[in-house]
Amino acid sequence: MAQNATIYKVELSVSDMDRHYYETHKLTVAKHPSETDERLMLRIIAFALNAHESLEMGKGISTEDEPDIWQKSLSGELDVWVALGLPSEKVLRQSCSKAGRVMIYPYGGRVAEMWWDKIKAGAARFDNLQVTCFSESDTKNLAKLASRAMKLQINVQDGDVMVSVGDAIVYVTPLKWKTAA
Repeated sequence: MAQNATIYKVELSVSDMDRHYYETHKLTVAKHPSETDERLMLRIIAFALNAHESLEMGKGISTEDEPDIWQKSLSGELDVWVALGLPSEKVLRQSCSKAGRVMIYPYGGRVAEMWWDKIKAGAARFDNLQVTCFSESDTKNLAKLASRAMKLQINVQDGDVMVSVGDAIVYVTPLKWKTAA
């Protein structure tokens, strides 16, 4: 019998001084049985880094042809495509042709670095692509904050991210491997 997704209720307060965005989002996040706490928390961080009133969580790990997070325009066009992990160059190409802005968040330490070395030459041609990596130690520390009911405060300033849940604080420094034009 297949396992069901675990539902997480998240109250996410975002204070992004870099983008002048200050808002609280109430999210219901489905965690696929094969998804780790590390990936779940990274999805929430990616949401915060791209937060907008019309940004939505996708179906996640169970759907390959959809992003983890997306934002559509009022006319239905895909404005923002956010994906986690290590997509193939083919998936990058398809994503960049479907959306105005594509944000990829690789993680996994040395594996992510090897992935980037392999695809960065081909990825250079996509002006609407941004690739931002998270260190393995940062994502492991984020995973420790995961719980089924969370009140997260995320502060972004000068590219650095501070994540707090209750008394626990994790500082994250995203590494921009490629910026969009």
